[in-house]
Amino acid sequence: MKSIIRAIVIILILSTTTVSAEKITIESGSGSFIIAGGKEHPDKTLEVYYHKPNSFSRDTKVLFVIPGAGRNGWSYRDAWKEASEQFNVLILSPSYSEKFYPEFWSYNLAGMIEEVVINEQRTAIDSYKVVQDKNAWIYSDFDRIFDVVVSSLSLKAKTYDMFGHSAGGQVLHRFAIFYPTNNADRILASNSGWYTVPDCSQLFPYGLKQSPVINKTLDKSFQQKLTVLLGEKDDQSETRGHLVRNDVIDEQGTYRLARGKYFFQKAKQLAQGRDYDFNWNIKIIPGVGHDYRAMSKAAARYLYE
Repeated sequence: MKSIIRAIVIILILSTTTVSAEKITIESGSGSFIIAGGKEHPDKTLEVYYHKPNSFSRDTKVLFVIPGAGRNGWSYRDAWKEASEQFNVLILSPSYSEKFYPEFWSYNLAGMIEEVVINEQRTAIDSYKVVQDKNAWIYSDFDRIFDVVVSSLSLKAKTYDMFGHSAGGQVLHRFAIFYPTNNADRILASNSGWYTVPDCSQLFPYGLKQSPVINKTLDKSFQQKLTVLLGEKDDQSETRGHLVRNDVIDEQGTYRLARGKYFFQKAKQLAQGRDYDFNWNIKIIPGVGHDYRAMSKAAARYLYE
């Protein structure tokens, strides 16, 4: 009987096992691989789109490219192919499908909240529950994917760079704040629609009040090499992309350029007020609006030229 039970258990385990992270293959040029979801949700698989440059070697650098709300890792990857070849950078663009990550809070907010109730206009969050287990947030995926890729390709890299645009920018500025114990080097959060502002009087997810951040880790958040990357033309005249408007978010500004500046200034004020080291930066790209391809080219020059 015990042997039968053991056999049944093995069959069940095999039938529910997702793709093994150790079995990825990365060929030269463009492609993709499947990897299991995080520790708390391995069944929520990710497809990671990559470009491996012709000049690839063990010294090749690694860049994560985080897509916008379309979760279109393939086209964000393609926007970086030229830079990949020029600067010898391995591009990794994880695509969080709406099948497994259906709502904006499961992506833009990295799954930090659950049991969410939003208003009828879908412009504001009325109530939610904070997910306390950091392993359930998507932020933990980046180090994990990096480790698997480094192992698979025998890379020397100890850190990676990051670029995210629009919803991807939202993911990355929150990554710097809420998950500072990471292996990222430079983090570029580009043209975010709205921000979790470092303001302890404002309720999460718009500010830090009642957020998963605790004061003893906030100094580490400001030590991250975060750059708020903004398009000069992502202003009140920009019509591309969906821009959420409500009374709380509009305190940040009524367009992305203004909101990015507001976010950076509030962060700087809080860091200086607490005498924290402040490694964040802001960079405005002339003549560019809400355009991930143009911002990708600017980001490549900013990072690697």
